[in-house]
Amino acid sequence: MLYEENMPTMQKNDNIRNIAIIAHVDHGKTTLVDVMFRQSGVFRDNQAMDDRVMDSMDLERERGITIAAKNCSVRWKGVKINIVDTPGHADFGGEVERALSMVDGAVLLVDSSEGPLPQTRFVLKKALDASLPILVVVNKIDRADARPQEVLDEVYDLFIDLGADEDQLEFPVLYAIGRDGVASPVLEEPGKDLACLFDLILERIPGPRFDPAASFQMLVSDLGYSDYLGRLVIGKVKAGLLQEKADLLCMGEKDQLAFRPSKVQAYEGMQLKEQAAVEMGDIVVLAGLNKVSIGDTICLKENPVRLKRIDVDEPTVSMRFTINTSPFAGREGKIVQSRKIKDRLEKEALTNVAIQVEESEDKDSMVVKGRGEFQLAIIIETMRREGFELGVGRPEVIYKKVDGKLLEPLEHVYVDCDEAFMGVVTEKLSIRRGKLLNLVNNGSGRVRMEFSVPSRALIGYRDEFLTDTKGTGIMNSLFDGYGDYRGDFPTRFSGSLVCDRQGQAVPYALFNLEPRGRMFMRPGDAVYEGMIVGEHNRDNDIDINPCKEKKLTNMRASGKDEAIILTPVLPMTLEMALNFIRDDEMVEVTPQNIRLRKLELSAQKRHTMSARKKKVEGK
Repeated sequence: MLYEENMPTMQKNDNIRNIAIIAHVDHGKTTLVDVMFRQSGVFRDNQAMDDRVMDSMDLERERGITIAAKNCSVRWKGVKINIVDTPGHADFGGEVERALSMVDGAVLLVDSSEGPLPQTRFVLKKALDASLPILVVVNKIDRADARPQEVLDEVYDLFIDLGADEDQLEFPVLYAIGRDGVASPVLEEPGKDLACLFDLILERIPGPRFDPAASFQMLVSDLGYSDYLGRLVIGKVKAGLLQEKADLLCMGEKDQLAFRPSKVQAYEGMQLKEQAAVEMGDIVVLAGLNKVSIGDTICLKENPVRLKRIDVDEPTVSMRFTINTSPFAGREGKIVQSRKIKDRLEKEALTNVAIQVEESEDKDSMVVKGRGEFQLAIIIETMRREGFELGVGRPEVIYKKVDGKLLEPLEHVYVDCDEAFMGVVTEKLSIRRGKLLNLVNNGSGRVRMEFSVPSRALIGYRDEFLTDTKGTGIMNSLFDGYGDYRGDFPTRFSGSLVCDRQGQAVPYALFNLEPRGRMFMRPGDAVYEGMIVGEHNRDNDIDINPCKEKKLTNMRASGKDEAIILTPVLPMTLEMALNFIRDDEMVEVTPQNIRLRKLELSAQKRHTMSARKKKVEGK
């Protein structure tokens, strides 16, 4: 079998440029792509369009983040520029790595105040390792706290730290206000539009290189799914010309499969357009092949040449999805059957290659593996909005055993907080087996710390971190490989307040229960036996009755029946629920409510199990 390496007599296709846009969360990349669309003529002058057109999912628009890597194209001076908008959140890093395999250069977007942050470092390292040329755009220079020169120095330090060569260090710099659609190579001279960015892309990013003598070859970099066409195969044409109705061969790791594409498409603006032929270097979307994986090679049947595979990082977190077995099952959701939940998860796995779906011994549950609990929470939230009712267990990290030693996934955690909170953050992370790697105090009142922390320590800690730093702390984490198991530690220092009967929560009962802990319920909410209605102040669980009403008598006295004023209840979000639960608890997710409950609803059975466990432990 032939493997393609550096080929002689390579040529460039100057009609195409393939670029990725790299940035941390909220540094303005999707907004910049919007303006590039407007100024390159993708939209008519009078055409109505939404802001952030690349954020097509409802969840992306609500949260202001990019979740899935997406492709589009613009044309400038007769050259087609394929743009890949990549996610900036660490949990969706798998999308970033695949996107870089399709491009020939990258635009690094950095906030003029915050500077290069951890996710920027992670993606930039991948781009530098792939020897991609980089253009740097310092964005949001109109911010009141902008410090563009210092940020540029930090970018240079980052390049040097990541081992960039001399050519990569001589990167061009533009100063931009993405929201206004202006950029300029000189900080003191504001630009009028993004023409200098487009010209710089054509000048500094090379066209895709190819061997003119080679036949059609394509590397599968991403997968999509269409309800009409089935599975879609996305990748860059590495060599040759692809004709419609060509007989192709898909070369997997072990087997080969011959097929003829039912449709050949390429990106024109935001849309996919059918193509009679696709030239070398363009990003193509093929339909008509169901059994395919990321990294496979697609080539002509008569001339099979295998390309070097790209790897997809393995998942580090798993979560159990089950049918809803609570007394309220079927009341609020339209889709409750285990078969339909399983079909929906398997469909998700077709389009999202960073997750894996496995059947468990119990037929009513599935195990879903992914890169982080946030990624899995996005899947649950999407299903909830589609009308599904389901139960999900606590996120668990995936351990490995190598030579008899237990290994666990580790995270490199970056913390930026006020100096006053440095002690509490260090203390909390050290309890969770974290190790302080670096501490930088610039004398500005804020400190930057780096920790090596087990992945399981961060499940449930993010909300606590925001509380400890009074909402002013910034925490980012990157997967840092597997390391030795660091030992046990308490995951939660509080217990649960568990309802002992079915009914409706009553203000009188909730008021008298408030000294016991923090309540999750409002008056009038429906409750059932085994449902968690609050967080106990102590570390043990207690059964309570939130339905207890005041016993009325014929006697009355002034001041006896004052109006009850309850402490406001913070609405329960999916992330809060997943972070809160223990191993013997789960989250009930319906289109209308998120409830916490015990795995075993019966109070009597839970007491019996607890007594048996204490007996076994010899207590």
